[in-house]
This record gives sequence, structure tokens and C-alpha cells, in this order.
Amino acid sequence: MERRYPIGTFVKPSTFTQEDKKSYIDEIKNLPERLTKAVESLEERALDKAYRDGGWTIRQVVHHVADSHMNSFIRFKLALTEENPTIRPYDEGKWAELPDYKADVHESLLLLQALHRRWVTLLERMTEEDYGRTFRHPETEETLTLYEALALYAWHGNHHLAHVNIVGEK
Repeated sequence: MERRYPIGTFVKPSTFTQEDKKSYIDEIKNLPERLTKAVESLEERALDKAYRDGGWTIRQVVHHVADSHMNSFIRFKLALTEENPTIRPYDEGKWAELPDYKADVHESLLLLQALHRRWVTLLERMTEEDYGRTFRHPETEETLTLYEALALYAWHGNHHLAHVNIVGEK
């Protein structure tokens, strides 16, 4: 298994079906519970182990998921209220070195539970037209539809859940 991308790299979907949308929303809906169970199965000292050489610790991964998904939620709201907004990127590597990334992971797990409930409420009420709305990333110069962003963040949660599970298997 490739530890950096244990579930493979993200592949942008070429179609947008109702079944796909429901599946992606379900992944986002269920991530906090799945991540909490995976983390709770670890011994405390395992939280400070990296899932691969040069990778983040599990503690950093959990805090990163909360930060990343908060940013994604805001990006959805920007795209729903502005015309193709340019989003604000951030240096996730530098964020992972900040003092709050050494905090108890349960703070971020609780944050994810509340955040994902709000996010799913929004996602389930969006129209097909809403999912076609876009935002632009200034560093990659890529424009994503909200459907593509939904798929990306469903993948993102599973990607980092797999990192937690790698440490759990050691």
C-alpha cells in the first residue's frame, strides 16, 4: 500500500449523477463518526506517530481535516453567494506546525461533528444549479464546480481516515 495516497489520488468525476451526489454527501456525513472511531481505537501515544516517514502525526492529521473542511465549507458558501470567487489559499504545512495542532484531538473531532452537520444541511438543500456554481483557486488557477468540490472533500476525508488506519494497523 502506498502510504502517502493509500486510497489513490483524487480523480475529478466526469459525470454528476444523483447517486454520486448522495454517495459523496453520505461520505461527508459519516466522516466524523468514522474518524472518531478510528482515533479512539488508538493508544494515546499513537496519536503522535506519523503514518509515513516525513508525514504528519495522526494528531496533526485530525486537526488538519477540521481546518481543511472548515475552509471547504466557507468556499461552498462563497461560491453560492458570489460569481466564481477567488478563494483564499493557506499553507497547510505551516498550519500543522502551529500550537493548536498539539491540542487534544477530541476538540477537532467535536468541531467536525458540528461542522459536518451544518455542511450536510447545506449540501442536501442545494439545487442542481447550485452544484454548477464555481470558485477559483489562485495558486493552481483551477476552477472547480461545487460538484467537483463535493467529490474532492468526500475523497479528502477518506484519504486522511486511511492515514489514521495505517497507524492503527502498526
